[in-house]
Amino acid sequence: MSQQLINHSPDLKRLRDEGYEIEVRGGYLLIHHIPYMNSNKEVQFGVLVTTLTLSSNERTTTPDNHVIYFIGDNPCEIDGSYITSIQNYNEPTILNHEITVSRTFSNKPQNGYPDYYQKVKRYVEIIGGPANFTDPSTTARTFKVIEDSSNETVFQYIDTNSSRANIERINSKISNQKIGIIGLGGTGSYILDMVAKTPVKEIHIYDADSFDQHNAFRSPGAASIEELKLNQKKTEYFHGIYSRMHKNIHIHDYFVTKENLVELSQLDYVFICIDKNALRKLITDYLVDKGVPFSDVGLGVNIVDDKLTGALRVTSANPSKNDHLPLRIFSEDADNNEYGSNIQIAELNALNGMLAILKWKKYSGIYVDFENEHHSSYSIGVSKIFNEDATA
Repeated sequence: MSQQLINHSPDLKRLRDEGYEIEVRGGYLLIHHIPYMNSNKEVQFGVLVTTLTLSSNERTTTPDNHVIYFIGDNPCEIDGSYITSIQNYNEPTILNHEITVSRTFSNKPQNGYPDYYQKVKRYVEIIGGPANFTDPSTTARTFKVIEDSSNETVFQYIDTNSSRANIERINSKISNQKIGIIGLGGTGSYILDMVAKTPVKEIHIYDADSFDQHNAFRSPGAASIEELKLNQKKTEYFHGIYSRMHKNIHIHDYFVTKENLVELSQLDYVFICIDKNALRKLITDYLVDKGVPFSDVGLGVNIVDDKLTGALRVTSANPSKNDHLPLRIFSEDADNNEYGSNIQIAELNALNGMLAILKWKKYSGIYVDFENEHHSSYSIGVSKIFNEDATA
């Protein structure tokens, strides 16, 4: 993947062709063997690191900013004083599990940098100038071949969004998780949309129903007439969409039953998006017994005075907090179930799914969680979220 990117990006190819030791690792470009002077007036070598902005998986576009990271001591002038013109932030920063930088430099041309060749070349000139003056044989252009690490990830293309926002290390907290999504109706499909954009190890989707015309109006994206005519199962339809982005989506084109519950024991987190209480109770009891954390969603909308009203909820549990479930998860399908109506609205399905995603990410340590609630409900009429079943 990285060699394709270099070959198809004129700026990166030019850097490589001129002998710079460049490497693409995730959403970052690394330039090795950068000469500089330290405070003891000794020639040293460091590494420049910059985020990558891509127009496609095979081509760079204009850099999104002018700053650059550096691995090494603070570069100095020939007299041993720091190069003050580029000073920005002099504390170590962990970018991801592979890259920790020492400091950040800033040098902004009037119109920014048009490409990565110009950006890298300018910083090499500023940082390496004193070293080259002291020892003219020093150079960043070694023509050394950097082995292609192939950037094997769960994504079909590089996640430059995380590197650009400097949250790659935070997002990696869920990289070893296997996620289950039971039910790909309105809410479940929005949950899949979000999970597929994360670096989780595997995504397992469960549903036996077909993707029908009414589903198109309460799911993310826009199904074509041709796709609807195929009469695909939901698992097949959504796999076709999201496998374009995430490599490890596994289809289970059947309902979860007592006979196949054991499959869920291998998962690290489960989203339950079904409307049958008896099955919901069966699944949640099993997950509690096996110590698998989960979020169960519910949505109830009714027509009152020619307007829609109702509520949605997210009920979560994990090995250390599940004593609230008897008050939240019922084993019988009652007519007065607040969340049991069949009215589904895309924006409410989406909101229900997003609240479940946020709870999962809080549990996984991505977001802060001051409430520690395990039952959250949103009331449409008053536009308020009520948090209950909190832990200290």
